[in-house]
Amino acid sequence: MTDALRPMTKQRLYEQVLDRLRQYVAEGGLRAGDRLPPERDLAQRLGVSRASVKQAIVVLEVQGLVEARHGGGTYLVRDSLDAEPVEDMVERRRRLPDVLEAREALETKLAELAAERRTEEDLAAMRSALAHMTREIEEDGHGVEGDRLFHAAVTAAAHSSILAEFMRSIADQIAESRTESLRQPGRPTRSLAQHQAILDAIAAEHPQQAATAMRRHVRTVAKVRLLDWDPEGER
Repeated sequence: MTDALRPMTKQRLYEQVLDRLRQYVAEGGLRAGDRLPPERDLAQRLGVSRASVKQAIVVLEVQGLVEARHGGGTYLVRDSLDAEPVEDMVERRRRLPDVLEAREALETKLAELAAERRTEEDLAAMRSALAHMTREIEEDGHGVEGDRLFHAAVTAAAHSSILAEFMRSIADQIAESRTESLRQPGRPTRSLAQHQAILDAIAAEHPQQAATAMRRHVRTVAKVRLLDWDPEGER
């Protein structure tokens, strides 16, 4: 009989709940698609408040490890709850708004310039990237590589060496924001559609439409659970 759900001791409670849930899933042999016990039951068995349990579940949701279905419980998305340390999440949450602000400023201008300067080879690269992203999504992926290829193709199509250098300088942070966005429920298909709108405007040589479409896309990218999470909400 597992003791993963034994009563809690003091410390940062939701982090302890995370550790116990990780142990519970591993010892119980739970797999993707399996349901966790209800929050009320977890709180009673762990000897903590439901708020502490809810905070732990939110952390797991933010990391794409569980799916909380309204009125229907919480289900595993993967075969384990191996998650990044909470402090790493706190740091990502701290810097994400600045990264998204930089992306909006840079990529909106890049899309505008791409509509003015793109070549047929540039358009072919963008179409190839969207085809790649489509295949990834069809294979139940998040489309991360196709997304990266598309934004790289738009950057190249702008033919601005300075702006391209700026983009390279924040490539790691952009990759973080991309992964964070594309693991939101329903986001891959929405991003794909927004990419198509950007491509259509660039292909039609409509700079302002391209800039508007890119701005709308980056603002969608900014809508992530991580920014709604309050790491100090429950101790």
